[in-house]
Amino acid sequence: MSLPTDSARLEIVHVTGFNYEGFADSSYNEVRMSPITLARQNVLDASIHVRPNAVQSTYRDYFGTIVTTFDLHEPHTRLEVTAKATVTTVLEPVNGESVPLSSLQLPLAIDKFTEYLVATPRTTMSNAVLEDLRTLVPKTDDVAEIVSVVQAWVRERVSYVRGSTHVSSTAQEVWEQREGVCQDMTHVTISLLRSLGIPARYVSGYLHSNFEAGLGETVVGESHAWVEFFCGSWVGIDPTNGSDIGLHHVTVAKGREYGDVPPLKGIYHGGPSSALGVVVEITRTA
Repeated sequence: MSLPTDSARLEIVHVTGFNYEGFADSSYNEVRMSPITLARQNVLDASIHVRPNAVQSTYRDYFGTIVTTFDLHEPHTRLEVTAKATVTTVLEPVNGESVPLSSLQLPLAIDKFTEYLVATPRTTMSNAVLEDLRTLVPKTDDVAEIVSVVQAWVRERVSYVRGSTHVSSTAQEVWEQREGVCQDMTHVTISLLRSLGIPARYVSGYLHSNFEAGLGETVVGESHAWVEFFCGSWVGIDPTNGSDIGLHHVTVAKGREYGDVPPLKGIYHGGPSSALGVVVEITRTA
């Protein structure tokens, strides 16, 4: 039986956390693992489960991401956070005509999108790379055409290699070693687009990795990252896969770079810690 191609319902389970050597006496934590409702996705339910148990509070940060916070004041050797959500997705709606690049270079536009035009520590690249870019892009006012060229250049230059980078790797480091993961390819693309005057932001979320799987079949999903650029409205692209954003993408957080959207971060008092790793499971149910 063929599956409908205009919508999907996905059930997501994401588990992460830390092990501690000895005990962590106390900790304060922030979790950004809850999908948000958008024009292209509707969150039917979402919850965060913490072990050891802790009282949770929730707020939206500056970028609109749902942040769950909790304190632990009892000694613990392990912190485990499980996020569960059911989300329906539809194809990205088309929101009118694009604006030309020249209109994004007017003072009013630059002021409005400053935070998405300025380089951050992870999205800084050398002048030499940016000069090469300017000789590559077509002489056009069409933002989408420029973005397409940039995305193709990134995929030609940077290969996807698991374990080739770490969470603090910069766009320049990735460009020089020609290897990275989705976070890195997103940072590189953002850096290049911003240097051309195109507002670009970092999106984190989940990716259903096998849409050929049957209904009710649980697959190993991925924590994923991609780019949104502004051309009259915010439009998403997936530099890692060289594609638009589809039914298999679920948005969780947005920001200037990864530093604005880490799934789990906190401070604690105690011995050294090690990550539990990340498990993401996604089941398409409709």
